[in-house]
Amino acid sequence: MLHEYEYTYRLINISSERFDHLEHEWEHYVHASMTIKRNLRHLVLSIDFDSQESQDQLIKAVAFFKEYFPKGRKEREAMAANFPEEIIPKILRRYLIEKEGEKSAKARRAINGINLDKFEFLVYKLLREGLESGRIHCKNSISFRSFEQYLITPAQWNNRKQLTQNLSVPGFQQPFKMMLRDLEEELETKLKEVNARIANGENQQIKVTEKGGEVRWTLPYQKNDEQINHPIYEHFNQITLHDLLRFVNKQTGFLKSFHHVLDRYVKRQVDYQRIIAVIVAYATNNGLYKMANISDIRYPELEAASNNFVRLETLKPADDQISNATAKLPIFKYYDISDDGIHSSSDGQKHETQYETINSRYSPKYFGLDKGVTSYSLVANNVPINGKIIGANEHESHYVFDLLYNNTSEINPLIHSTDTHGTNQVNFALLYYFGYRFAPRYKNISSRAEMIYGFKNPSHYENCLLKPVRKIYRQLIEDEAENMEKILLSLALKSTTQSIMVGKLSSYTRENKTKKAFWEFDNIIKSIYILNYIDSPVLQRGVQKVLNRGENYHQLIKAVRYANGGRFRVRTELEQQIWSECARLVANCIIFYNAFFLSQLMEMKEKAGLFEEADMIKRISPIGWRHVNLYGKYEFRKEGLIKSVGEILNDLERSYRLHGQMELDLNTENN
Repeated sequence: MLHEYEYTYRLINISSERFDHLEHEWEHYVHASMTIKRNLRHLVLSIDFDSQESQDQLIKAVAFFKEYFPKGRKEREAMAANFPEEIIPKILRRYLIEKEGEKSAKARRAINGINLDKFEFLVYKLLREGLESGRIHCKNSISFRSFEQYLITPAQWNNRKQLTQNLSVPGFQQPFKMMLRDLEEELETKLKEVNARIANGENQQIKVTEKGGEVRWTLPYQKNDEQINHPIYEHFNQITLHDLLRFVNKQTGFLKSFHHVLDRYVKRQVDYQRIIAVIVAYATNNGLYKMANISDIRYPELEAASNNFVRLETLKPADDQISNATAKLPIFKYYDISDDGIHSSSDGQKHETQYETINSRYSPKYFGLDKGVTSYSLVANNVPINGKIIGANEHESHYVFDLLYNNTSEINPLIHSTDTHGTNQVNFALLYYFGYRFAPRYKNISSRAEMIYGFKNPSHYENCLLKPVRKIYRQLIEDEAENMEKILLSLALKSTTQSIMVGKLSSYTRENKTKKAFWEFDNIIKSIYILNYIDSPVLQRGVQKVLNRGENYHQLIKAVRYANGGRFRVRTELEQQIWSECARLVANCIIFYNAFFLSQLMEMKEKAGLFEEADMIKRISPIGWRHVNLYGKYEFRKEGLIKSVGEILNDLERSYRLHGQMELDLNTENN
């Protein structure tokens, strides 16, 4: 325990200008050397690292350590002449070299006057920087292989004409030069039109102010106009979760997707009640043990059903079947936000993990001192059509293309939105090339407008409010077109993990022309989008609305996964994916159930000539759960007292008539 005066003295020294933070940092590495060696040394000595530079000094330093540490003391002393001290940056040399008068014990840990503990940590630090920048790679790794290993083979590239013909990717149907010509015309025209509409006052959304000679502008905030858990759901009869799944199965047949792991070799009839029980157990986060205690099915039966039927290969087709059935309902087309096609969104939802898994990470903002994961979901027209569990530390933007391109449902979005976390330096380019329109919501659109680019010199736009910051390097894109197409074809053929490739393209610190060309191509598409967003209130409202739908879906998932405080109770990444897919399936069933009866009620109103009431029903979100009993004792063996569709509709029509009339009266008063 430090005395008060000693503690105060040290504080004064630390806060003084003479305190050298770097020196204190490198001394700390000496004190923590045993922990560093215990956790890192055996990994570095057993992993093969490589570099694209034939004379990379860091690789030589790693090779030196691999030979040095297994040797005895005398052999080590003989190797001192080959010590690779040239990798030490000049700015750090004085911190690694031992000072005169150091204790002999410390001196024995030095080679040529350089502290070995500090030097060893420097090697680990430089290795990490090299792996992240792409200069150093490891061929046996998934995330840190050389970029060329992620691409298609030379034989595939030579056969690219035939491969691209079999792919429905719009970008491959047009050479880059023609694409750039069309984009130049679109961007330059858009710059003139948008600035002209602002100058003559046609764009009434934008508010331009001038203060101290500086011109500023803002756009209004768009509010959520879709009510979650609409009051109409109060008029639905209460239904248990397992009865709801049985009803949805009767309409869609999604349980037929759950085939036995041994497939045709099993002759026994499938017990769908057990499968429903397992899905509900995982979706609600109760687990099989808890479900056996609160239901009429024993644990061995639940475990057998889980092992034999419930896995990703059966859950995803079941989810697709429900999504496709929802898309065929009469009301589904009225969920379209615009006439340009289906508008989707993707966003992440944080979930704490009870046990540490390989992908659980710290996130103080969401988990405090605990760890968790992110459930990243793709929602189109209120329907969750794809999802993935990723680490809480992973950037969501690396998975945007992955979710869209690997969507296996029949709901195919054409426009896709994210918040700022879903943006990076290549997503505009990638999604454009593959036929999607990327429409993110930026936290501060006025600051993003400072990132507009043009095909002409900035002096050409002198009198414009929205001025390009610089000219597009068109020649760079044309020169790197072949390399870019090779990467794009690799993504299209799914030759490797797409999220890793997107991550490397968007955040690679290594300087190379192909990466710069991608970023430059991305700047063109992004500039066009920012101009469209500023000029179109319809687009602004659409982006906000679709993101609100994603948030509404997250609230539904939170309600479904009520047990254990929403924390994952599993020990592996695969189990996380399965439990998450079960929650998506249950949420999909609730959305289908609501949309089914809203469709029936809408058609009933239209046949009766009550078109205003029918229009009101079209605007009701199918995301609602106040009529679904998510809790209590589950009786899977007992058939619930579900009314017929006609009886439910009659009850709804009678109870909704009063509510609908009240809302019509309220709208009349407001108008």
